[in-house]
Amino acid sequence: MKWLLLLGLVALSECIIYKVPLVRKKSLRRNLSEHGLLKDFLKKHNRNPASKYFPQAEAPTLIDEQPLENYLDVEYFGTIGIGTPAQDFTVIFDTGSSNLWVPSVYCSSLACTNHNLFNPQDSSTYQSTSGTLSITYGTGSMTGILGYDTVQVGGISDTNQIFGLSETEPGSFLYYAPFDGILGLAYPSISSSGATPVFDNIWDQGLVSQDLFSVYLSCKLVAVGYWQISVDSITMNGEAIACAEGCQAIVDTGTSLLTGPTSPIANIQSDRSQRELRRRGDCSAISSLPDIVFTINGIQYPVPPSAYILQVRGAWTPESGELWILGDVFIRQYFTVFDRANNQVGLAPVA
Repeated sequence: MKWLLLLGLVALSECIIYKVPLVRKKSLRRNLSEHGLLKDFLKKHNRNPASKYFPQAEAPTLIDEQPLENYLDVEYFGTIGIGTPAQDFTVIFDTGSSNLWVPSVYCSSLACTNHNLFNPQDSSTYQSTSGTLSITYGTGSMTGILGYDTVQVGGISDTNQIFGLSETEPGSFLYYAPFDGILGLAYPSISSSGATPVFDNIWDQGLVSQDLFSVYLSCKLVAVGYWQISVDSITMNGEAIACAEGCQAIVDTGTSLLTGPTSPIANIQSDRSQRELRRRGDCSAISSLPDIVFTINGIQYPVPPSAYILQVRGAWTPESGELWILGDVFIRQYFTVFDRANNQVGLAPVA
């Protein structure tokens, strides 16, 4: 039996475990801060991490001024190879999008001058197409062309994989991004240009025996586009702060923070112990704050204050419309299973 797992584990057979090692690098937030650009960035740009889920409604009109804000805090990345011989790229394994794209030698943007670039002429297995690709991540974008080649993911050779070769990556802030490209792991229904996602192509070729990243007792998805689930309630100190009658959340490896609607976020921040902590600026007292407890499918999943407090300057209030986003802050607490065969997300405490 062979499965495909992400966020640490990629493929499991009866005898061998194949892995995509995830490495921690400086976040985009830290890079911008070190170059004196963070304060200006936070003043000028949209601060809604949920906007990437509604690109048609919130697509920027002046994309030249828009960075990939949703990835400001992402710190964990994996390496894949594209082509023959393989050309290596650092990518975000993103369950909030569906396309694979990397910078290319055709890219004219500043952001491509200090990142790895894919060169089709150096690959004997590359196949060109007449297709184009344009992706908007709510507050960031890329444009390029589509091609086919072999993609190496954790020991699996994904042949004839369609992917994007960027020609433009607008926004000078991408110059400081610690990743080259993005490998999307959401459903084909939200893939730009109808491009087959990496996992679907692997499954279609029979390279894995089950249509899932992993398997675990889990709750049903409510939408098969993003990894969207139902949440029963959200509480602090035993009292509901949000979602008393149920709400929706997206489990997203491509968003670092834990974000939610304005009112419940304000409820969290108005907690007396939090107000006192902010007044004193004393991060040593974080452990005294209450957990935020997400009840999902009748099971409680607490998130401790050490996880949901962002101890950096220049942070913003994590508000995301009416949608909760369970990003890396949540996923670090729980082993997360993305079950495509049954349209389920499974959660288990990290040992």
